[in-house]
Amino acid sequence: MTDSPKPSSNQLNLPPEMSRTSLSLQTPPPLSSPSPSPSSSSRVDHIVGASYQPSPSRTIYSDRFIPSRTGSNFALFDLSPSPSEGREDGSGTYSTLLRTVLFGPSTPDKQPGFSGSNSPLSPGSRNIFRYKTETRRSMHSLSPFGYDDGLPGVIPSPVKATRKVSRSPYKVLDAPALEDDFYLNLVDWSSNNVLAVGLGNCVYLWNACSSKVTKLCDLGLEDSVCSVGWAQRGTHLAVGTNSGKVQRATRTPYHLKANCLATRGISKLEEEIGSAEGEIWDASRCKTVRTMEGHRLRVGALAWSSSMLSSGSRDKTILQRDIRAQEDSVSKLTGHKSEVCGLKWSYDNRELASGGNDNKLFVWNQHSTQPVLKYCDHTAAVKAIAWSPHMHGLLASGGGTADRCIRFWNTTTNSHLNCMDTGSQVCNLVWSKNVNELVSTHGYSQNQIIVWRYPSMSKLATLTGHTFRVLYLAISPDGQTIVTGAGDETLRFWNVFPSPKSHNSDSDIGASSFGRTQIR
Repeated sequence: MTDSPKPSSNQLNLPPEMSRTSLSLQTPPPLSSPSPSPSSSSRVDHIVGASYQPSPSRTIYSDRFIPSRTGSNFALFDLSPSPSEGREDGSGTYSTLLRTVLFGPSTPDKQPGFSGSNSPLSPGSRNIFRYKTETRRSMHSLSPFGYDDGLPGVIPSPVKATRKVSRSPYKVLDAPALEDDFYLNLVDWSSNNVLAVGLGNCVYLWNACSSKVTKLCDLGLEDSVCSVGWAQRGTHLAVGTNSGKVQRATRTPYHLKANCLATRGISKLEEEIGSAEGEIWDASRCKTVRTMEGHRLRVGALAWSSSMLSSGSRDKTILQRDIRAQEDSVSKLTGHKSEVCGLKWSYDNRELASGGNDNKLFVWNQHSTQPVLKYCDHTAAVKAIAWSPHMHGLLASGGGTADRCIRFWNTTTNSHLNCMDTGSQVCNLVWSKNVNELVSTHGYSQNQIIVWRYPSMSKLATLTGHTFRVLYLAISPDGQTIVTGAGDETLRFWNVFPSPKSHNSDSDIGASSFGRTQIR
Protein backbone atom coordinates (compact mmCIF):
# COMPACT_ATOMS: atom_id res chain seq x y z
CA MET A 1 0.00 0.00 0.00
CA THR A 2 1.30 3.35 -0.90
CA ASP A 3 1.97 6.10 1.62
CA SER A 4 -1.01 8.09 2.76
CA PRO A 5 -1.35 11.64 1.61
CA LYS A 6 -0.50 14.51 3.93
CA PRO A 7 -2.87 14.44 6.90
CA SER A 8 -5.61 17.00 6.87
CA SER A 9 -6.93 18.90 9.86
CA ASN A 10 -9.56 16.26 10.54
CA GLN A 11 -7.11 13.34 10.68
CA LEU A 12 -5.38 11.96 13.73
CA ASN A 13 -1.96 13.26 14.68
CA LEU A 14 -0.07 10.05 15.66
CA PRO A 15 3.42 9.69 17.07
CA PRO A 16 6.12 8.51 14.62
CA GLU A 17 6.57 5.10 16.23
CA MET A 18 2.88 4.23 15.71
CA SER A 19 1.88 2.77 12.37
CA ARG A 20 -0.96 4.60 10.69
CA THR A 21 -2.00 1.46 8.80
CA SER A 22 -2.87 -0.34 12.04
CA LEU A 23 -5.53 2.16 13.11
CA SER A 24 -9.08 2.58 11.99
CA LEU A 25 -12.02 4.72 13.05
CA GLN A 26 -15.23 2.85 13.70
CA THR A 27 -18.65 4.44 14.08
CA PRO A 28 -20.91 2.38 16.36
CA PRO A 29 -24.51 1.88 15.43
CA PRO A 30 -27.27 3.91 17.15
CA LEU A 31 -28.16 2.94 20.73
CA SER A 32 -31.66 1.96 19.73
CA SER A 33 -30.46 -0.61 17.11
CA PRO A 34 -29.76 -4.23 18.12
CA SER A 35 -26.22 -5.37 18.91
CA PRO A 36 -24.04 -5.74 15.82
CA SER A 37 -22.90 -9.13 14.70
CA PRO A 38 -19.20 -10.12 15.00
CA SER A 39 -18.81 -9.87 11.27
CA SER A 40 -20.18 -6.35 11.12
CA SER A 41 -18.10 -5.21 14.11
CA SER A 42 -14.91 -6.22 12.36
CA ARG A 43 -15.72 -4.27 9.27
CA VAL A 44 -13.35 -1.39 8.69
CA ASP A 45 -15.32 1.54 7.35
CA HIS A 46 -12.46 3.90 6.59
CA ILE A 47 -8.76 3.56 6.48
CA VAL A 48 -6.78 6.25 8.34
CA GLY A 49 -5.13 8.38 5.69
CA ALA A 50 -8.16 8.54 3.45
CA SER A 51 -9.94 11.80 3.23
CA TYR A 52 -12.77 11.32 5.73
CA GLN A 53 -15.39 13.94 6.54
CA PRO A 54 -17.68 12.88 9.42
CA SER A 55 -21.38 13.43 9.06
CA PRO A 56 -22.64 16.36 11.14
CA SER A 57 -25.64 14.29 12.26
CA ARG A 58 -23.47 11.65 13.90
CA THR A 59 -21.79 11.77 17.32
CA ILE A 60 -18.06 11.12 17.36
CA TYR A 61 -16.88 8.92 20.21
CA SER A 62 -13.32 9.05 21.46
CA ASP A 63 -11.30 7.26 24.10
CA ARG A 64 -12.37 9.78 26.80
CA PHE A 65 -15.86 10.55 28.14
CA ILE A 66 -16.56 14.29 28.14
CA PRO A 67 -20.05 14.92 29.54
CA SER A 68 -22.27 17.56 28.03
CA ARG A 69 -23.20 20.26 30.59
CA THR A 70 -25.81 22.09 28.55
CA GLY A 71 -28.59 20.56 30.65
CA SER A 72 -26.98 21.00 34.07
CA ASN A 73 -28.54 23.26 36.66
CA PHE A 74 -25.47 25.19 37.82
CA ALA A 75 -27.49 27.51 40.05
CA LEU A 76 -27.90 24.66 42.53
CA PHE A 77 -24.14 24.71 43.13
CA ASP A 78 -23.54 28.48 42.84
CA LEU A 79 -21.82 27.86 39.48
CA SER A 80 -22.25 29.85 36.32
CA PRO A 81 -22.35 28.36 32.79
CA SER A 82 -19.51 28.82 30.38
CA PRO A 83 -19.43 32.10 28.49
CA SER A 84 -20.31 30.40 25.26
CA GLU A 85 -23.54 29.00 26.74
CA GLY A 86 -24.76 32.35 28.06
CA ARG A 87 -23.69 34.49 25.10
CA GLU A 88 -26.32 36.93 23.90
CA ASP A 89 -26.38 39.90 21.66
CA GLY A 90 -26.97 43.46 22.90
CA SER A 91 -30.75 43.22 22.52
CA GLY A 92 -30.95 40.01 24.56
CA THR A 93 -28.82 41.45 27.34
CA TYR A 94 -31.05 44.50 27.58
CA SER A 95 -34.17 42.30 27.68
CA THR A 96 -32.68 40.16 30.44
CA LEU A 97 -31.67 43.20 32.44
CA LEU A 98 -35.10 44.82 32.07
CA ARG A 99 -36.90 41.60 33.01
CA THR A 100 -34.74 41.19 36.10
CA VAL A 101 -35.32 44.75 37.32
CA LEU A 102 -39.09 44.49 36.83
CA PHE A 103 -39.72 40.95 38.04
CA GLY A 104 -36.70 40.10 40.19
CA PRO A 105 -33.85 37.68 39.47
CA SER A 106 -34.72 34.84 37.16
CA THR A 107 -35.25 31.38 38.56
CA PRO A 108 -33.09 28.63 37.02
CA ASP A 109 -35.84 27.51 34.68
CA LYS A 110 -36.08 31.02 33.21
CA GLN A 111 -32.40 31.86 32.88
CA PRO A 112 -30.85 32.07 29.40
CA GLY A 113 -28.92 28.96 28.52
CA PHE A 114 -31.05 26.74 30.78
CA SER A 115 -34.32 26.71 28.85
CA GLY A 116 -35.51 24.48 26.07
CA SER A 117 -35.34 20.73 25.72
CA ASN A 118 -32.03 20.52 27.56
CA SER A 119 -33.36 22.26 30.69
CA PRO A 120 -33.18 20.09 33.79
CA LEU A 121 -36.74 21.18 34.53
CA SER A 122 -38.15 20.08 31.19
CA PRO A 123 -40.21 16.85 31.18
CA GLY A 124 -37.81 15.07 28.88
CA SER A 125 -34.72 15.78 30.94
CA ARG A 126 -33.25 13.17 33.24
CA ASN A 127 -30.08 15.01 34.19
CA ILE A 128 -28.19 13.63 37.15
CA PHE A 129 -27.89 17.15 38.64
CA ARG A 130 -31.65 17.55 38.96
CA TYR A 131 -32.21 17.48 42.73
CA LYS A 132 -34.85 20.18 43.23
CA THR A 133 -36.94 22.44 41.07
CA GLU A 134 -35.94 25.85 42.40
CA THR A 135 -33.09 27.33 44.35
CA ARG A 136 -33.63 29.15 47.64
CA ARG A 137 -33.55 32.91 47.39
CA SER A 138 -33.12 35.42 50.14
CA MET A 139 -35.98 37.63 51.26
CA HIS A 140 -34.42 40.60 49.48
CA SER A 141 -34.47 38.71 46.18
CA LEU A 142 -38.26 38.58 46.35
CA SER A 143 -38.39 42.35 45.97
CA PRO A 144 -38.31 43.65 42.38
CA PHE A 145 -35.62 46.23 43.18
CA GLY A 146 -33.79 44.75 46.13
CA TYR A 147 -32.00 41.45 45.62
CA ASP A 148 -28.70 39.81 46.25
CA ASP A 149 -27.71 38.74 42.74
CA GLY A 150 -25.66 41.51 41.20
CA LEU A 151 -26.14 42.39 37.56
CA PRO A 152 -24.02 44.65 35.42
CA GLY A 153 -25.43 48.15 35.45
CA VAL A 154 -27.94 47.43 38.23
CA ILE A 155 -27.40 48.84 41.72
CA PRO A 156 -29.51 46.95 44.27
CA SER A 157 -31.59 49.28 46.45
CA PRO A 158 -30.38 49.30 50.05
CA VAL A 159 -32.54 47.93 52.84
CA LYS A 160 -34.44 50.74 54.59
CA ALA A 161 -32.73 51.41 57.89
CA THR A 162 -34.72 51.52 61.10
CA ARG A 163 -35.27 55.05 62.34
CA LYS A 164 -33.04 55.87 65.28
CA VAL A 165 -34.51 57.46 68.39
CA SER A 166 -32.23 59.30 70.80
CA ARG A 167 -32.10 57.53 74.15
CA SER A 168 -31.31 60.71 76.06
CA PRO A 169 -33.47 63.77 76.72
CA TYR A 170 -32.20 66.92 75.05
CA LYS A 171 -33.44 69.11 77.90
CA VAL A 172 -34.32 68.64 81.57
CA LEU A 173 -36.35 71.06 83.68
CA ASP A 174 -36.48 70.90 87.46
CA ALA A 175 -40.10 70.98 88.61
CA PRO A 176 -40.21 71.29 92.41
CA ALA A 177 -43.44 70.07 94.05
CA LEU A 178 -44.58 68.08 91.00
CA GLU A 179 -46.99 65.61 92.60
CA ASP A 180 -46.41 61.86 92.48
CA ASP A 181 -50.12 61.04 92.08
CA PHE A 182 -51.35 58.62 89.42
CA TYR A 183 -54.82 60.22 89.20
CA LEU A 184 -53.68 63.78 88.37
CA ASN A 185 -52.93 65.40 84.99
CA LEU A 186 -50.54 68.29 85.61
CA VAL A 187 -48.80 68.85 82.22
CA ASP A 188 -50.22 70.02 78.89
CA TRP A 189 -48.69 71.57 75.73
CA SER A 190 -50.64 74.15 73.76
CA SER A 191 -50.92 74.65 70.00
CA ASN A 192 -49.07 77.96 70.56
CA ASN A 193 -46.05 76.06 71.89
CA VAL A 194 -46.51 76.95 75.55
CA LEU A 195 -46.21 74.31 78.26
CA ALA A 196 -48.48 74.54 81.31
CA VAL A 197 -47.38 72.78 84.51
CA GLY A 198 -49.17 72.53 87.83
CA LEU A 199 -46.75 72.68 90.76
CA GLY A 200 -48.36 72.54 94.18
CA ASN A 201 -50.88 75.39 94.35
CA CYS A 202 -49.45 77.30 91.33
CA VAL A 203 -49.58 77.02 87.55
CA TYR A 204 -46.49 77.97 85.54
CA LEU A 205 -46.22 78.59 81.80
CA TRP A 206 -43.01 77.77 79.94
CA ASN A 207 -42.55 79.28 76.50
CA ALA A 208 -40.84 76.60 74.40
CA CYS A 209 -39.58 79.19 71.89
CA SER A 210 -37.66 81.31 74.37
CA SER A 211 -37.48 79.20 77.57
CA LYS A 212 -39.21 82.05 79.39
CA VAL A 213 -41.37 81.18 82.40
CA THR A 214 -44.32 83.03 83.89
CA LYS A 215 -46.46 82.28 86.89
CA LEU A 216 -50.07 82.14 85.75
CA CYS A 217 -51.94 81.70 89.03
CA ASP A 218 -51.59 80.91 92.72
CA LEU A 219 -54.51 79.13 94.39
CA GLY A 220 -53.30 79.88 97.91
CA LEU A 221 -52.60 77.57 100.80
CA GLU A 222 -56.17 76.23 100.95
CA ASP A 223 -56.19 74.66 97.50
CA SER A 224 -53.93 72.86 95.00
CA VAL A 225 -53.76 72.17 91.26
CA CYS A 226 -55.01 68.73 90.14
CA SER A 227 -55.23 69.14 86.35
CA VAL A 228 -54.48 71.53 83.49
CA GLY A 229 -55.78 71.51 79.93
CA TRP A 230 -55.30 73.83 76.95
CA ALA A 231 -58.12 74.67 74.55
CA GLN A 232 -57.51 73.67 70.95
CA ARG A 233 -56.64 77.21 69.88
CA GLY A 234 -54.10 77.53 72.69
CA THR A 235 -55.51 80.76 74.12
CA HIS A 236 -57.52 79.38 77.06
CA LEU A 237 -56.25 77.17 79.86
CA ALA A 238 -58.54 75.25 82.22
CA VAL A 239 -57.29 74.47 85.72
CA GLY A 240 -58.91 71.78 87.87
CA THR A 241 -58.48 72.19 91.61
CA ASN A 242 -58.58 70.00 94.68
CA SER A 243 -61.67 71.82 95.94
CA GLY A 244 -63.68 70.76 92.88
CA LYS A 245 -63.60 74.09 91.06
CA VAL A 246 -62.54 74.67 87.48
CA GLN A 247 -60.91 77.95 86.60
CA ARG A 248 -60.50 79.29 83.09
CA ALA A 249 -57.66 81.68 82.36
CA THR A 250 -56.69 83.43 79.15
CA ARG A 251 -53.34 84.73 78.07
CA THR A 252 -52.30 86.76 75.02
CA PRO A 253 -48.56 86.78 74.32
CA TYR A 254 -46.88 89.55 72.37
CA HIS A 255 -45.24 87.09 70.01
CA LEU A 256 -45.07 83.30 69.77
CA LYS A 257 -43.64 81.13 67.03
CA ALA A 258 -45.19 77.70 66.65
CA ASN A 259 -43.05 74.61 66.18
CA CYS A 260 -39.84 76.12 67.56
CA LEU A 261 -38.36 74.87 70.78
CA ALA A 262 -35.84 76.36 73.12
CA THR A 263 -32.30 76.64 71.82
CA ARG A 264 -30.77 77.98 74.96
CA GLY A 265 -28.46 76.15 77.27
CA ILE A 266 -28.28 76.05 81.03
CA SER A 267 -30.02 78.92 82.81
CA LYS A 268 -31.76 79.71 86.07
CA LEU A 269 -35.35 80.10 85.06
CA GLU A 270 -36.59 81.40 88.38
CA GLU A 271 -34.39 84.46 87.79
CA GLU A 272 -36.20 85.04 84.47
CA ILE A 273 -39.72 85.09 85.84
CA GLY A 274 -39.80 88.83 86.55
CA SER A 275 -38.43 89.84 83.18
CA ALA A 276 -40.50 87.23 81.35
CA GLU A 277 -43.76 88.81 82.44
CA GLY A 278 -42.65 92.20 81.14
CA GLU A 279 -41.13 90.97 77.87
CA ILE A 280 -43.36 88.20 76.62
CA TRP A 281 -46.53 88.01 78.71
CA ASP A 282 -49.20 90.68 79.05
CA ALA A 283 -49.64 90.52 82.80
CA SER A 284 -52.96 92.38 82.63
CA ARG A 285 -54.44 89.55 80.51
CA CYS A 286 -52.91 86.64 82.41
CA LYS A 287 -55.88 86.49 84.70
CA THR A 288 -58.76 84.27 85.69
CA VAL A 289 -61.69 84.72 83.34
CA ARG A 290 -64.19 82.42 84.99
CA THR A 291 -64.53 80.02 87.90
CA MET A 292 -66.92 77.10 87.38
CA GLU A 293 -68.40 75.02 90.16
CA GLY A 294 -70.38 71.80 90.18
CA HIS A 295 -68.02 69.08 91.41
CA ARG A 296 -67.92 68.13 95.06
CA LEU A 297 -64.41 66.64 95.01
CA ARG A 298 -61.14 67.22 93.18
CA VAL A 299 -61.08 67.58 89.38
CA GLY A 300 -58.30 65.36 88.03
CA ALA A 301 -59.14 65.20 84.32
CA LEU A 302 -59.96 67.86 81.70
CA ALA A 303 -60.71 67.67 77.96
CA TRP A 304 -61.66 70.33 75.40
CA SER A 305 -63.92 70.02 72.35
CA SER A 306 -64.10 73.37 70.59
CA SER A 307 -66.02 75.55 73.06
CA MET A 308 -67.05 72.56 75.20
CA LEU A 309 -65.05 71.73 78.32
CA SER A 310 -65.40 68.33 80.00
CA SER A 311 -64.20 67.74 83.54
CA GLY A 312 -63.89 64.46 85.43
CA SER A 313 -63.86 64.28 89.20
CA ARG A 314 -63.37 62.03 92.18
CA ASP A 315 -67.12 62.40 92.74
CA LYS A 316 -67.52 59.87 89.84
CA THR A 317 -69.21 62.34 87.47
CA ILE A 318 -68.28 64.14 84.26
CA LEU A 319 -69.59 67.67 83.70
CA GLN A 320 -69.98 69.17 80.23
CA ARG A 321 -69.52 72.94 80.20
CA ASP A 322 -70.08 75.36 77.33
CA ILE A 323 -67.86 78.35 78.00
CA ARG A 324 -70.22 80.52 75.94
CA ALA A 325 -73.16 79.80 78.26
CA GLN A 326 -73.79 81.51 81.57
CA GLU A 327 -74.53 78.24 83.38
CA ASP A 328 -71.66 76.43 85.00
CA SER A 329 -72.59 73.09 83.45
CA VAL A 330 -74.70 71.98 80.50
CA SER A 331 -75.02 68.27 81.28
CA LYS A 332 -73.81 65.68 83.77
CA LEU A 333 -72.54 62.27 82.63
CA THR A 334 -72.91 59.42 85.10
CA GLY A 335 -71.76 55.82 84.83
CA HIS A 336 -68.44 55.43 86.59
CA LYS A 337 -68.40 53.85 90.04
CA SER A 338 -65.13 55.46 91.11
CA GLU A 339 -62.93 58.48 90.36
CA VAL A 340 -62.71 59.62 86.74
CA CYS A 341 -58.99 59.92 85.97
CA GLY A 342 -58.86 59.96 82.15
CA LEU A 343 -60.74 62.05 79.56
CA LYS A 344 -60.13 62.49 75.81
CA TRP A 345 -62.24 63.82 72.94
CA SER A 346 -61.81 62.25 69.52
CA TYR A 347 -60.24 64.34 66.76
CA ASP A 348 -63.61 64.89 65.07
CA ASN A 349 -65.11 66.02 68.43
CA ARG A 350 -67.90 63.45 68.16
CA GLU A 351 -66.89 60.95 70.85
CA LEU A 352 -65.61 61.35 74.41
CA ALA A 353 -63.66 58.54 76.05
CA SER A 354 -63.45 58.35 79.84
CA GLY A 355 -61.47 56.06 82.11
CA GLY A 356 -61.98 55.51 85.79
CA ASN A 357 -60.59 53.91 88.91
CA ASP A 358 -63.39 51.35 88.53
CA ASN A 359 -61.32 49.73 85.72
CA LYS A 360 -63.91 50.79 83.13
CA LEU A 361 -63.51 52.56 79.79
CA PHE A 362 -66.62 54.35 78.52
CA VAL A 363 -67.38 56.10 75.24
CA TRP A 364 -69.97 58.91 75.06
CA ASN A 365 -71.35 60.88 72.14
CA GLN A 366 -72.08 64.59 72.04
CA HIS A 367 -75.60 64.32 73.43
CA SER A 368 -75.60 61.23 75.66
CA THR A 369 -75.73 61.26 79.45
CA GLN A 370 -75.12 57.51 79.61
CA PRO A 371 -72.19 55.73 77.94
CA VAL A 372 -72.94 54.38 74.48
CA LEU A 373 -70.03 51.92 74.65
CA LYS A 374 -68.65 50.13 77.70
CA TYR A 375 -65.34 48.27 77.81
CA CYS A 376 -64.62 46.27 80.94
CA ASP A 377 -61.55 44.22 79.98
CA HIS A 378 -59.01 46.18 82.03
CA THR A 379 -58.25 44.93 85.55
CA ALA A 380 -56.89 48.20 86.97
CA ALA A 381 -57.56 51.94 86.78
CA VAL A 382 -57.77 53.36 83.25
CA LYS A 383 -55.98 56.71 83.07
CA ALA A 384 -54.12 56.38 79.76
CA ILE A 385 -56.47 57.15 76.83
CA ALA A 386 -55.57 58.23 73.29
CA TRP A 387 -57.51 58.53 70.01
CA SER A 388 -55.65 57.76 66.80
CA PRO A 389 -55.32 60.71 64.37
CA HIS A 390 -54.78 58.26 61.50
CA MET A 391 -57.85 55.99 61.71
CA HIS A 392 -61.38 57.01 62.58
CA GLY A 393 -62.69 55.28 65.70
CA LEU A 394 -59.38 53.75 66.78
CA LEU A 395 -58.98 54.14 70.54
CA ALA A 396 -56.06 53.04 72.75
CA SER A 397 -56.28 52.61 76.51
CA GLY A 398 -53.86 51.51 79.23
CA GLY A 399 -54.39 49.93 82.62
CA GLY A 400 -52.70 50.42 85.97
CA THR A 401 -50.40 48.22 88.03
CA ALA A 402 -52.64 45.16 88.21
CA ASP A 403 -53.38 45.28 84.48
CA ARG A 404 -50.25 46.60 82.68
CA CYS A 405 -51.87 46.21 79.24
CA ILE A 406 -52.45 48.50 76.28
CA ARG A 407 -55.69 47.66 74.50
CA PHE A 408 -56.98 48.85 71.15
CA TRP A 409 -60.65 49.32 70.30
CA ASN A 410 -62.63 50.12 67.19
CA THR A 411 -65.52 52.25 68.41
CA THR A 412 -67.10 52.25 64.94
CA THR A 413 -67.60 48.48 64.99
CA ASN A 414 -67.55 48.16 68.80
CA SER A 415 -64.77 45.58 68.69
CA HIS A 416 -61.63 44.79 70.66
CA LEU A 417 -58.68 44.77 68.26
CA ASN A 418 -55.54 43.92 70.20
CA CYS A 419 -53.91 43.68 73.60
CA MET A 420 -50.25 44.21 74.52
CA ASP A 421 -48.86 43.34 77.96
CA THR A 422 -46.21 45.98 78.70
CA GLY A 423 -45.00 44.50 81.98
CA SER A 424 -45.56 47.65 84.03
CA GLN A 425 -48.19 50.22 84.99
CA VAL A 426 -49.44 52.22 81.98
CA CYS A 427 -49.69 55.90 82.96
CA ASN A 428 -50.12 57.76 79.64
CA LEU A 429 -50.57 57.22 75.92
CA VAL A 430 -50.17 59.60 72.98
CA TRP A 431 -50.23 59.01 69.22
CA SER A 432 -47.79 60.57 66.80
CA LYS A 433 -49.38 63.09 64.45
CA ASN A 434 -46.85 62.35 61.69
CA VAL A 435 -46.45 58.57 61.62
CA ASN A 436 -48.51 55.60 62.76
CA GLU A 437 -46.72 55.23 66.09
CA LEU A 438 -47.52 55.90 69.71
CA VAL A 439 -45.73 56.47 73.01
CA SER A 440 -46.56 55.00 76.39
CA THR A 441 -45.17 56.04 79.77
CA HIS A 442 -44.97 53.63 82.66
CA GLY A 443 -44.74 53.40 86.40
CA TYR A 444 -44.24 50.37 88.58
CA SER A 445 -41.94 48.75 88.17
CA GLN A 446 -39.68 49.96 85.36
CA ASN A 447 -40.53 53.70 85.00
CA GLN A 448 -39.78 53.58 81.27
CA ILE A 449 -41.00 55.32 78.12
CA ILE A 450 -41.69 53.12 75.08
CA VAL A 451 -42.10 54.11 71.44
CA TRP A 452 -44.32 51.61 69.60
CA ARG A 453 -44.92 51.03 65.91
CA TYR A 454 -48.58 50.36 65.16
CA PRO A 455 -50.19 47.94 64.32
CA SER A 456 -47.31 45.49 64.78
CA MET A 457 -46.66 46.88 68.29
CA SER A 458 -42.95 46.39 67.84
CA LYS A 459 -40.75 48.52 70.08
CA LEU A 460 -38.83 51.27 68.33
CA ALA A 461 -37.14 52.52 71.50
CA THR A 462 -37.23 52.25 75.26
CA LEU A 463 -36.24 55.45 77.06
CA THR A 464 -35.14 55.58 80.67
CA GLY A 465 -33.98 58.32 82.97
CA HIS A 466 -36.83 59.01 85.39
CA THR A 467 -36.39 57.50 88.83
CA PHE A 468 -40.10 57.68 89.71
CA ARG A 469 -43.28 56.76 87.85
CA VAL A 470 -43.63 58.67 84.57
CA LEU A 471 -47.08 60.06 85.37
CA TYR A 472 -47.31 63.00 82.95
CA LEU A 473 -46.98 63.23 79.18
CA ALA A 474 -47.61 65.87 76.50
CA ILE A 475 -46.66 66.26 72.84
CA SER A 476 -45.39 69.37 71.04
CA PRO A 477 -47.55 71.09 68.40
CA ASP A 478 -45.23 69.93 65.58
CA GLY A 479 -45.65 66.32 66.71
CA GLN A 480 -41.92 65.58 67.02
CA THR A 481 -41.17 66.11 70.71
CA ILE A 482 -42.70 64.78 73.91
CA VAL A 483 -42.28 66.01 77.46
CA THR A 484 -42.55 63.64 80.40
CA GLY A 485 -42.94 64.41 84.09
CA ALA A 486 -42.44 62.23 87.13
CA GLY A 487 -42.43 62.22 90.89
CA ASP A 488 -38.68 62.79 90.76
CA GLU A 489 -39.68 66.45 90.14
CA THR A 490 -38.19 66.68 86.66
CA LEU A 491 -39.57 67.36 83.19
CA ARG A 492 -37.64 65.68 80.39
CA PHE A 493 -37.88 66.55 76.69
CA TRP A 494 -37.34 63.79 74.09
CA ASN A 495 -37.15 63.86 70.29
CA VAL A 496 -38.99 60.66 69.37
CA PHE A 497 -41.03 61.27 66.19
CA PRO A 498 -39.99 62.39 62.68
CA SER A 499 -41.13 65.60 61.05
CA PRO A 500 -44.26 65.56 58.86
CA LYS A 501 -42.24 66.13 55.66
CA SER A 502 -39.48 63.57 56.18
CA HIS A 503 -40.21 60.47 58.20
CA ASN A 504 -36.61 59.30 57.97
CA SER A 505 -34.75 62.44 58.89
CA ASP A 506 -33.80 63.05 62.47
CA SER A 507 -35.26 66.12 64.01
CA ASP A 508 -32.89 68.88 64.99
CA ILE A 509 -35.39 70.49 67.34
CA GLY A 510 -33.73 71.33 70.60
CA ALA A 511 -30.42 69.89 69.51
CA SER A 512 -28.53 72.69 71.23
CA SER A 513 -30.70 72.70 74.33
CA PHE A 514 -28.68 70.28 76.41
CA GLY A 515 -28.60 71.17 80.04
CA ARG A 516 -30.70 71.27 83.13
CA THR A 517 -32.86 74.25 84.03
CA GLN A 518 -35.66 74.99 86.44
CA ILE A 519 -39.29 75.81 85.77
CA ARG A 520 -40.01 77.45 89.09
